[in-house]
Amino acid sequence: MESVGVPLQGCAPAREAEEPPGSPALPAEEPQSGQYAGEPPGEEVLPAVTNRERSLRGAGSQGPPGRPARGKGRRAPGRRGGEDVGRAVRRPRVTVDSSKAKTSLEALKISLRQLRWREFPFGRRLPCDIYWHGVSFHDNDIFSGQVNKFPGMTEMVRKITLSRAVRTMQDLFPLEYDFYPRSWILPEELHLFVTEVRMMKDSDPSWKPTFIVKPDGGCQGDGIYLIKDPSDIKLTGSIQSRPAVVQEYICKPLLVDKLKFDIRLYVLLKSLEPLEIYIAKDGLSRFCTEPYQEPTLKNLHQVFMHLTNYSLNIHSGNFIHSDNVNTGSKRTFSSILCRLSSRGADVKKLWSDIISLVIKTIIALTPELKVYYQSDIPAGKPGPTCFQILGFDILLMKNLKPMLLEVNANPSMRIEHEQELSPGVFENVPSPVDEEVKVAVIRDTLRLVDPQKKKRKDTQVIVLFFPAHFHFFSAIVAGMKDKQHKHHSLKLSLKLKFYFRLGLCQTLEHVSEANEELLDARPANQAEREAGRSPEAGLPSLCLKQVFPKYAKQFNYLRLVDRVAALFIRFLGVKGTTKLGPTGFRTFIRNCKLSNSNFSMASVDILYIDITRRWNSMAIDHKESGMCLQAFVEAFFCLAQKKFKSLPLHEQVASLIDFCEYHLAALDEKRLVCGRG
Repeated sequence: MESVGVPLQGCAPAREAEEPPGSPALPAEEPQSGQYAGEPPGEEVLPAVTNRERSLRGAGSQGPPGRPARGKGRRAPGRRGGEDVGRAVRRPRVTVDSSKAKTSLEALKISLRQLRWREFPFGRRLPCDIYWHGVSFHDNDIFSGQVNKFPGMTEMVRKITLSRAVRTMQDLFPLEYDFYPRSWILPEELHLFVTEVRMMKDSDPSWKPTFIVKPDGGCQGDGIYLIKDPSDIKLTGSIQSRPAVVQEYICKPLLVDKLKFDIRLYVLLKSLEPLEIYIAKDGLSRFCTEPYQEPTLKNLHQVFMHLTNYSLNIHSGNFIHSDNVNTGSKRTFSSILCRLSSRGADVKKLWSDIISLVIKTIIALTPELKVYYQSDIPAGKPGPTCFQILGFDILLMKNLKPMLLEVNANPSMRIEHEQELSPGVFENVPSPVDEEVKVAVIRDTLRLVDPQKKKRKDTQVIVLFFPAHFHFFSAIVAGMKDKQHKHHSLKLSLKLKFYFRLGLCQTLEHVSEANEELLDARPANQAEREAGRSPEAGLPSLCLKQVFPKYAKQFNYLRLVDRVAALFIRFLGVKGTTKLGPTGFRTFIRNCKLSNSNFSMASVDILYIDITRRWNSMAIDHKESGMCLQAFVEAFFCLAQKKFKSLPLHEQVASLIDFCEYHLAALDEKRLVCGRG
């Protein structure tokens, strides 16, 4: 895979507007303040910007205070008659329902103030543009707008579900998914765990592993412990009622100041279909509070040495609260990159590996997320669109290889911490390190999902032309480039009318280069006035950078399970369900022509019953009967191995997907022809 990083960019601690060392080279920013005058969103009445305010914002002096600017721009843009610059300008504002924001509330409020959007902390009777939830997607009465949670995300990133999803990808692409530690699921794989560990020890007597046990629903370090032997698992703690994942412990982590640390990296999943992923250029590094030693029977219980969880280490007497991003028990990731760079480490490759890890993990999660999404928001019915900020916990090994520890659906966005003033008396104290990173992530997430920006883009007009009419289009662009703005705007209007009569004009989502040229042709004082009114005029560049679909060509070959999930969803039948019934499975087999003399429909029924029964016995939630996506994927792999015996598994699966898609496309075409008849 080619590198997806850029050369190192210096080692000053990165602020919100700066790139951290080795941050990924990603697309140039699109204009953040909209097209044609940077029209900001919502329903706010704001006074026109005064000359003093304009000079303070760096927009340039427009003349003595109290007087209108000289030249052609004396009147407020877009107004007729004699109104002067001092008149109020009405503009719409994006509305945000923050009634369920919970722990992210303070960072969200700061972000909304910076964007000058309108917040409804107690909800609103009318629909809002954005709904900011603190925990999960749990509203059935939202029929429009955007919600900052995906249905099913909380379930998907639980330790067992994540381990199963990554394991499926490891079966297909073992070398591509070696960033996740070897895992076993308890209690169902306890016997397998014991057997495999015994076999590995027999084959290599020098291997002395350590394992870490993590409760499935645990958070903030709750219930995590280390063991040296499978017999040490605490079966008395009711594993049956509280399932867990046991993983091989990473014994040789990278140390800074002799301390173990992990990285909390923020990832924005902006869209599922099409898949769109952004990564924050900076994150947090959370440190242990006792010098690290490789695990032994004597130090296994020392959580401040082995576990990096902030919620655990904050209770240590060695925890250091610092206002400096380079010191303390919580620092910025960019400060660690600077330190590594000063030691000669290849930070560019490290960023490339981290980006690859994030994209591959999201690819493993999206198939089941799509099943949840179509269940909660069925196609064709009114409902919101979704986006979500995820917290990726990554550990760097001594050789700088990043390893995925877990993914958090609800990463803490608190920008303060508790400080004990006296025994039992605590006070919330601001945390500059948290505020620097988290406010930027929330604010720039909102900028990326700004619904007003999409509306402005949707109204941009671009001329589509045929080769025979190329000279007409060239004349339009030439007219745009001329600096005599008014004269050529009239000519442009006449030419566009001509093209509308030809039926060659369409509305597109992307802004044409011709429109940008027209923007450049505006009088200078008009552009300055509009920049002064823009809500994003004084904001730093985005801290979130797109990595997918930018690097889609490098990773699309991994999306086999996505295509299997599309087949699964097609045959679900009833909208709103997440499990496939026996009739749906038989229809899938029949329509894809997978049954033959060697694989009868009776064999199909047996395959369905065996796999479904086993997966349902492992499920925690028994509300719905039928075949879940993971069971369908297992059945699909079985069918692929039966049909294409001599190929590697990923080629078997890809071949069967192509086979099924071919027959389904032929069936759809036949139905279309019959429908027309």
